[in-house]
Amino acid sequence: MKASKWFLITAALCAVTGTFTGAVAQTSPIKVSMWFHSGQGGERDALSASVKRFNAANKDIQIEAVQLPEGSYGDQVNAAALANKLPCVLDFDGPNLYNYAWSGKIVALDKYVDAATRKDFLPSILKQGTYNKKLYSLGQFDSGLAIWGNRALLEKAGVKIPTGLSGAWSTSQLEGALAALKKSGLRYPLDMKFNYGQGEWFTYGFAPIMQSFGGDLISKDLKKASGTLNGAAAVRGMSYFQKLVGNYVNAATKSDADFIEGKAALSFVGHWAYADYKKALGKDLVLIPMPKFGGRAVTGSGSWNFGLSSNCANPDAAAKVLLHLVDTDEVLAMSEASGAVPSRYSAITKSTLFNPGEPLRVYVDQLQKIAKPRPATPAYPAISKAFAQAVANIAAGGNVQSELDKAAKAVDQDIEDNRGYPVK
Repeated sequence: MKASKWFLITAALCAVTGTFTGAVAQTSPIKVSMWFHSGQGGERDALSASVKRFNAANKDIQIEAVQLPEGSYGDQVNAAALANKLPCVLDFDGPNLYNYAWSGKIVALDKYVDAATRKDFLPSILKQGTYNKKLYSLGQFDSGLAIWGNRALLEKAGVKIPTGLSGAWSTSQLEGALAALKKSGLRYPLDMKFNYGQGEWFTYGFAPIMQSFGGDLISKDLKKASGTLNGAAAVRGMSYFQKLVGNYVNAATKSDADFIEGKAALSFVGHWAYADYKKALGKDLVLIPMPKFGGRAVTGSGSWNFGLSSNCANPDAAAKVLLHLVDTDEVLAMSEASGAVPSRYSAITKSTLFNPGEPLRVYVDQLQKIAKPRPATPAYPAISKAFAQAVANIAAGGNVQSELDKAAKAVDQDIEDNRGYPVK
């Protein structure tokens, strides 16, 4: 048989079997579905750019990304889970992980993340992503909660600006600063982002004030809220919160620009405000560490992160996508765009924002020294919902003890309804 004829016959056979390396047969790329929440502008743009970079560099795997509104994101994830139609890769707020892992919505990542990679992540990121001794998620960033200040307005009122954790305001210093700012002509000197509306912000943002007084969202053994969420320390903390709001905060504001417009000199919010605030205030923008509301400073930690759903038909391809999203360069790009604390040490060392002496270093120091993560229990969604409702009612003038009693009862009922959330 002539060589040319042999080649044609062999090529035809191998085109069917896909075993001949010289065959021209092509296979379609693996499609990896991905959902992510529509967060702040910088975060959203950085994540979209990361997806584009992956698709440009990988022809065998392509991400099909869908952006969903943050406010309804959790509900859409739960609805898709019930219908077994979750995407391969999804992002979710950190404390929701425990319920997702417990209920089987997401799968463990242990076989995809080696020891060297783990060592490069902040301990707080690994702790957030772990449930029942298995790693279920990784994120691009951890969070920062502090107070942004308008230097010009603070100096006009004669307020001394603290620097570093050791200089954090005490209760009396905070109240003195607020009183001076109010006297200078600011009716509501403290912006606490009530425009965000009732939701996870009320828990992430305001629970640390209660915890500063020694209160907490649930008992240390994570078995019940009664006696802790409605205990004496929690009541003291939320009574102080109510006092702050009543005297210095516009809880009825619908604007996200009170601080930018100079209606408030202080803004109690997270890292995500950095880009907009820096653009508006320039050198007048200062970052003030968390005050010692009740004798000690406490800040929340944890943020949105990525996991792999149990509905995914191609988990290996999805894992490659996830590892791209948390690659050092992608982490750094997200951090530079949003002001978020990089999740990896290798990104922190390259950052122009978070190294010692840089403008956002306070966030890194706080994560290492005063951060308190949200409780690692599948009951967290019920905890957050109940506490957020209590916060809304307390801010509106409701009886602190009664509102916390109702919240604790609701959490305990959820735990009872789920038979204590036994580990599966």
